[in-house]
Amino acid sequence: MRKVFNKIDKPLLILTLICLVFGLMMVGSASSLKAYMSKADSYFYFKRQILFIAAGLFCAWIIIKNYIKTWRILIYFAILIVTGALIYVLVNEKVMNGISGWLFIGGFGIQPSEFAKTVLILFFALIFEKMLKIKYISNSMKVLPFVVPFIFIFLIFEQPDFGTMMVLVGITAVIFLVIPYDNKLKFIMATFTIISVLILALVMVVTGKGLTSSQVSRFNYKDPCTRYREKTGYQVCNGYIAINSGGILGSGYGNSKQKYLYLPEAHTDFIFAIIIEEMGLIAGVLIILSYFVIIWRIILIGKKSYNLQGTIICYGVATLISLHVMINLGGVLGIIPLTGVPLPFYSYGGSFMINLLICLGLVQRVAVENKIFEQKHLVR
Repeated sequence: MRKVFNKIDKPLLILTLICLVFGLMMVGSASSLKAYMSKADSYFYFKRQILFIAAGLFCAWIIIKNYIKTWRILIYFAILIVTGALIYVLVNEKVMNGISGWLFIGGFGIQPSEFAKTVLILFFALIFEKMLKIKYISNSMKVLPFVVPFIFIFLIFEQPDFGTMMVLVGITAVIFLVIPYDNKLKFIMATFTIISVLILALVMVVTGKGLTSSQVSRFNYKDPCTRYREKTGYQVCNGYIAINSGGILGSGYGNSKQKYLYLPEAHTDFIFAIIIEEMGLIAGVLIILSYFVIIWRIILIGKKSYNLQGTIICYGVATLISLHVMINLGGVLGIIPLTGVPLPFYSYGGSFMINLLICLGLVQRVAVENKIFEQKHLVR
């Protein structure tokens, strides 16, 4: 156990723990009133977030202790389970926040779409590493692995959860660029995909199908404070008020006014606005800088990887975190439409938090295997 711990990436571990602790504190503050009003317990969401973090760290530690190739057989079962769960939530149609993507077990809501991200990254890593060892493989077989993200994306589109769908598309695109296919095949695949997406978009525009009225209204996101009394502007405008109220140093921990039910999603989608209101612009800048460092460390581990497997995992996880940050902050700041994508380490949520820590566990395992490979190489 100590040998494994000595090989993990310490800067990434330290930053992860700092972000988790600070994020937990802010969830406790942002959710206190809502928790008291709805659950008669000001610490309800705070305590649940502790459970989610503990579960995620436990899963991450299991992953760190085992070779990545250990999951080669299980990954196919994971694909079947996630696909089955995504189909089930569509059929079951238990809608929450406008999305039928929730599976409820014992009072906990689980989003299979969150775990689809990790399953997809690990599947790509294992399948392409295996394919590289085959001397000859046809172009049709090279295309076959991309059927899995297509199935995931289609099922999540039907929920409809466009934020998660965008993240999956981004992960698939980055990994597609990383794999060592010849440029001609990549060009053909990319062209086919772009044409297919354009045709689908055209059909949606002409027929008016594919987007609900609520989702269409989200595209009206500019100048939100001119529509304060309307659903399209209320949340983002209150986010602006929170950010403006914080100033440089903030109003102090626990002193947010916007969390008093002005921001309905204060502890989830709009946690960043509450952080700036209470802790100030300096805290917001430090959070953004910490993301840059975390993503840089992950990419660095991927670059140092001695095999394609490790590179795909690291680049996939870096893409996942990057897209979540950009989509969440873009929505909060009114740069893009709101999509309900959580902010890594800070937003309240079980499925995303557990999945995020599993992803970071995979990255740390890549770092461990890199060190093991280096040590063996040096001994030789």
